[in-house]
Amino acid sequence: MTGIDGARISRRLRVLHLSAFGVGLLCAALFATAPVRAAEPRLAVDVINQSDPVLCAEKDNVAIAFQSPEVTRFQIEAAHPAYLNALAKDSFAADWTDCEFKSDPVFRSEVKVPTRKTLFEAPDLWVVGWTFPTFWRPSTTPFIIGDKTFQGLHLIQVWMIRPMGGEEVLVVYPQDGYWRLRPKAPPGRDLTAFGSSVLIGPVTDAGRPVVDLRELAFDPKRSEFKLAFKAGGSATVRMSKVDADKHVLDVVMSQAVADKPFAMLRSMYVTDFNNDASRLAVKPIKGKGWQEAPVLGFKRAEATDVWLGRTVISRHNSSSPDHVLRRFGK
Repeated sequence: MTGIDGARISRRLRVLHLSAFGVGLLCAALFATAPVRAAEPRLAVDVINQSDPVLCAEKDNVAIAFQSPEVTRFQIEAAHPAYLNALAKDSFAADWTDCEFKSDPVFRSEVKVPTRKTLFEAPDLWVVGWTFPTFWRPSTTPFIIGDKTFQGLHLIQVWMIRPMGGEEVLVVYPQDGYWRLRPKAPPGRDLTAFGSSVLIGPVTDAGRPVVDLRELAFDPKRSEFKLAFKAGGSATVRMSKVDADKHVLDVVMSQAVADKPFAMLRSMYVTDFNNDASRLAVKPIKGKGWQEAPVLGFKRAEATDVWLGRTVISRHNSSSPDHVLRRFGK
């Protein structure tokens, strides 16, 4: 297998992960969960669009950065798109049109074919690790569960029980800090797609945005990840709610990130009919309403809540979830 083939396999696994109307109404549904407590202050963050147009549907060109010298906690939510029940046919197929990755770095591992290893297993939750023949970054970040440490893993999958089988609800790439999450599939419906990604922690540029992790650990009893950053500091990421409506992560960092983004939403947009996210809405700390824009047309805002998603069905990862970042606090 060549380095390019291995790189394509790892990219495609980001999409499949080996798993077998208006914005106003959408936002109302998304934010109908537990209200913010009266004593909890709303902290606005700087939301900066660093996206660029592309022709390749397998390249993440959407980059929404979140910055604040005060934030040490926030919440990430993935929820099914508003049109899910109207989706007659889903699409998971890769689209390599106008794609070229020859300039990507290639680092080889010790395996010749993608290799799967079960790292933890319980009746209702199990964790799986993957190693690919090649990856675009060196494999230096260990993954820890209990007293076991695993080296050289490129992809971590978290699976949960569902009727008649299991469902992959979260993946994380330890070597570049990318996370993908999705809710469980609604009853009677087949598995939905993964789509947009999120970076958690100090975001740096390594040819593309990344978060450099010194180590990554998982506590299955608490459904909680512990992140140690190479730049200093740490964070906990807890899977606080996973059901057929949404998947919620609660993030608490040991210290604020002063001079760079503390989080970033990554996605893909080529056209309104070929994207993983096409619209962005922000809730300003002052003002009477949400501000909405096409994802490539948005510039910058101070906001307490940010939604990234779709209101029109796309032919690419059609069922993949919308994402919300909110509840920013000190």
